[in-house]
Amino acid sequence: MTPTFPATRLRRTRVAPWSRALHAENTLSPADLIWPMFVTEGRGVTDPVGTMPGVDRLSVDRLAATAHEAVALGIPCVALFPFTQGHLRTEDGKEALNPDNLVCQAIMALKDAEPGLGVLVDVALDPYTSHGHDGLMHDDGRILNDATVDVLVGQALNHARAGADVIAPSDMMDGRVAAIRAGLEGEGFHEVQIMAYAAKYASAFYGPFRDAVGSGGYLKGDKKTYQMDPANSREAIREVAMDIAEGADSVMVKPGMPYLDIVRLVRDRFDIPVFAYQVSGEYAMMEAAIAAGVLDRDRAVLETLLGFKRAGCAGVLTYYAPLAAKLLTR
Repeated sequence: MTPTFPATRLRRTRVAPWSRALHAENTLSPADLIWPMFVTEGRGVTDPVGTMPGVDRLSVDRLAATAHEAVALGIPCVALFPFTQGHLRTEDGKEALNPDNLVCQAIMALKDAEPGLGVLVDVALDPYTSHGHDGLMHDDGRILNDATVDVLVGQALNHARAGADVIAPSDMMDGRVAAIRAGLEGEGFHEVQIMAYAAKYASAFYGPFRDAVGSGGYLKGDKKTYQMDPANSREAIREVAMDIAEGADSVMVKPGMPYLDIVRLVRDRFDIPVFAYQVSGEYAMMEAAIAAGVLDRDRAVLETLLGFKRAGCAGVLTYYAPLAAKLLTR
C-alpha cells in the first residue's frame, strides 16, 4: 500500500525541472513525428489551404526545401497527398496508375533531395475518382471491394517503383493489405513497409483535408459503407487483427484525439507499432481556438502530441510536425 501523507508527498518529484524530466513516464521527440504534405501542379507554387491556416499545397519543385527542413528538424518521415486537377479525375481513377503522376514526381523529388528521409504515400482512389470515393463505384452507387483492391495493388506498386518507403492504404477495402503485400513481394520490394489505416472511422473531422486535396466537391454520398462506425470499438480490434495477419508492419488509427481510446485498445492488444493521424479537422479546430485567444499554440500542440504518446502511439502524423520539432529542439 502507498504510505499516507506526510510520509508520502507526491509533489516531491514535481518540484524541480530535473526531477520532472527524470520521472516522466512518456517522452516526445521529433523522431515521433510524420509530416503530412500536400502537393499540387505547377512550378513555384505555394498555395494556402483556406480551411487549414498555416498549411500550403506545394508544387514539386518546392519539395526539396521542405525535405531539407524536415531532415534538419529531425523529422524522420513525410507523408504525401496530391491535389489532383479535375480533368485528371475519372470514374475509374486511372491517374493513380500513371507512373508520371503528381505523387510519383513528388516521391522522386523528395528522394533526390534527401535520400535518407522516409516517404510515406497514401493508397486510395479518392484523389483520382470523379465521384470522390476511395474505391470504384458501381452504377447503383455501391463501392466495389474486390475490383478496387486490384487497382490499389497497381497504385501501391506505382509508388514503390518511384521510391516510396511506406505504403499506407487508407481505403478500408477488405483484403487490400494481403493483396498489396503479395504485389510488393512479387516485384521484389521486400523492404517497403505497409502502414495500414486499420481503424479509419467515417468521421466529421476530415472536411479540411478534402478541401486540401480537392475531393470534397466531388464526393457523392458518404463513406459509411467502408469506413468504420464511430460507435464501434471492438470492431477496430478485428480490423487491426486482420491487417496484421495480412502483412502490415504497423497500423494507424484515424482520426486521432477523438479516438485515443482506440489507440489504447490496439496498443494493449497487439505487439505492433501503432500510429495515429491528428487529422485536418483537429488541426483546424485547434487553430480556431488559438486565433480566438483561448489556447496557447505552443503548449497546446505539445500537450496534444504527448497525449498521443501516452495513449500508446509509436508516432503521430500531424500538420504541426515542423512547429513541434522546433519547440522540442529549443
